[in-house]
Amino acid sequence: MQDVLNGLRSGRTCYTTNLGAQVAGDSLELLRQLPANSVDLFMTSPPFPLLRKKAYGNEDQKDYVKWLTKFAKLAKVALKPEGSLVIDIGGAYQQGEPVRSLHQFRALLAFVDDLGYFLAEEFYWYNRSKLPSPIEWVNKRKWRAKDAVNTVWWLSKTERPKADVGQVRVPYSKSMQQLLKDPEGYYTPKARPSQHTIGKAFGVDNGGALPSNLLDIPNSQSNDAYLRILKELKLSGHPARFPLKLPAFFIEMLTDPGDLVVDFFSGSNTTGRVAENLDRCWLSFELDPGYAALSAVRFMEGQKPETVRLAVQQIENGTTLSLQEGSTQLSLDAS
Repeated sequence: MQDVLNGLRSGRTCYTTNLGAQVAGDSLELLRQLPANSVDLFMTSPPFPLLRKKAYGNEDQKDYVKWLTKFAKLAKVALKPEGSLVIDIGGAYQQGEPVRSLHQFRALLAFVDDLGYFLAEEFYWYNRSKLPSPIEWVNKRKWRAKDAVNTVWWLSKTERPKADVGQVRVPYSKSMQQLLKDPEGYYTPKARPSQHTIGKAFGVDNGGALPSNLLDIPNSQSNDAYLRILKELKLSGHPARFPLKLPAFFIEMLTDPGDLVVDFFSGSNTTGRVAENLDRCWLSFELDPGYAALSAVRFMEGQKPETVRLAVQQIENGTTLSLQEGSTQLSLDAS
């Protein structure tokens, strides 16, 4: 990771950790400077083309696919042959009408048809805590149901990217737990109406069930370390954060410890925090220097509020901090 970081000629490194670095700068320029075949996984969530403009700079619907394709094209060059690009894209309605935009599907077709990516698998992130929107069509007129699913495209450079779904097993259902306690007494092998036969091997405990491509992950955490620290400092964080479990799923499934994970729309740097937790190297790129500086709080849990405030201020003023974990005192010396 350090060699890749040293090769970046633009942007400003806000802080480094044991395994990664947050860089503030234009992601298009930074992606151009990544060495070819150097990244194991791009895990990101771009600004969505929402009708109401957000503080973090979401793009207009009509220009969205062309804009997003520029990033995906550069990412493909930097990916290792067995690497993956995972991109979370939420839906939206067209201006003034209860009709859905097709931007996320058009983006997928552009990635595959124009850039040469392969669609390894489509995932759907079910966020049961998502607020009903848009208000006009859901709350007021009651013409549409609540939009609670984001599309997550798992794209790859080759037909057979590195992956191990066994690393992301989920807890067994209650009925499966009963079966594992007494396979012969609970279940007799037989053919289903579909003519599929389930044999005795079905009763083997593999440590969990294989997951589906519907990811049921609520985004309702209101007191995680990031938000808790910002609340203590009376500061507002990035308004569009995905939950830790979403990048964790793909990082665990698609990479090994020591691999390099890059997020080129890092926002509050959820991806970097998860990568660090999972012993992966990481780089995060964020255009807004304020959000990039504020994301340092993800690596400062347990520090006094004034220490955190000072660190963020130093980063905002141009200092590159070393936020090394595992020590009792945080070093605020410039690196």
